[in-house]
Amino acid sequence: MKRSIRLSFLFAVIIGTALLVGCSFPSEEKGLKEAFELIETGEYEEAMAKLEEAEKKGSDAELVLRGKGIASMGLSDYEEAVSYFEKALSESDGHITELEYDISEYLAVAQYRSGDKEGAEETCSAILELDNGNAQVYYLRGKAELGLEKKDNAVDDFNAAIAVRTKDPDLYINIYESMRNAGYEEEGSSYLKSAMELTSLNNYQKGRLYFWRGEYENARDCLETAQKEGGKTEVILYLGRTYEALGDTSYAAQLYRNYIKENPGDAGICNQLGICEMTNKNYQEALEAFEQGIAANDNEVIQSLKYNEIVAYEYLSDFKKAAVLMESYLKSYPDDETAKREYDFLASR
Repeated sequence: MKRSIRLSFLFAVIIGTALLVGCSFPSEEKGLKEAFELIETGEYEEAMAKLEEAEKKGSDAELVLRGKGIASMGLSDYEEAVSYFEKALSESDGHITELEYDISEYLAVAQYRSGDKEGAEETCSAILELDNGNAQVYYLRGKAELGLEKKDNAVDDFNAAIAVRTKDPDLYINIYESMRNAGYEEEGSSYLKSAMELTSLNNYQKGRLYFWRGEYENARDCLETAQKEGGKTEVILYLGRTYEALGDTSYAAQLYRNYIKENPGDAGICNQLGICEMTNKNYQEALEAFEQGIAANDNEVIQSLKYNEIVAYEYLSDFKKAAVLMESYLKSYPDDETAKREYDFLASR
């Protein structure tokens, strides 16, 4: 029995990690300071508790709500994050400062990650009306527009982002990936070509370029060096995908497992780990990885995770459970023709 699984190419949903948008706004208040320090170290539940304490003591409401929004994003609760950021903006006195810009950027990212691409587009547009030199926001609006099938608008925004940051190789590569993932690889390749012509590339950036060019051994070498240099956590995903492409899915799975121990809420990595485990015929481990990813509730990859969960149950010969899950899946994604055919197969078991 050969069942299809769905890949997750989430190499750059929002340039780097969604939790690094905007600036830091330190406070002299001890409680708030401690809360944001916890956020910086990824201790989001502890940060939320500190923010609750700060709120009770009468700390600045806008900063507290901003902190709660960021912590909620860290906990993958994007809808809750949206609510906190909207409340934070409502605390503003009407004067637009750097803080309001920062909260608005966080709001746009949270809307995007929650699946509200229309909301993300609108928030980005509001920011750009007042700050038309923000490459990050142009890029995010382009991402949202791709999801809304507004490809021409997205290209305009991607080009506007590049006009602001012409020498940023990550931006070119991220745009290529976004275009590729949306089904416009041929058009996106022009951005990849532009990135290749830049001279200030680090090992991580070179590795990404080699990966997309299909030069996997060169990609591996550059990404291994980037990892040794203490590079960004995104290196792991690229390095794992590179080892998958080279046929070493066991080592790729080990990389993913090590990463998830430190970042259990990363749904994209969970999906990749599950796919590796399926390739290695470790179906129970694959199922556990998919279920862990689903628990993270990341709308960007939840459909892929849910479909792959069903396939894992099929490989485990639990066709009854797979059929129940597929029925639920089709209620959420009724236009998935592949899933419909799979459901017919399950119904015949």
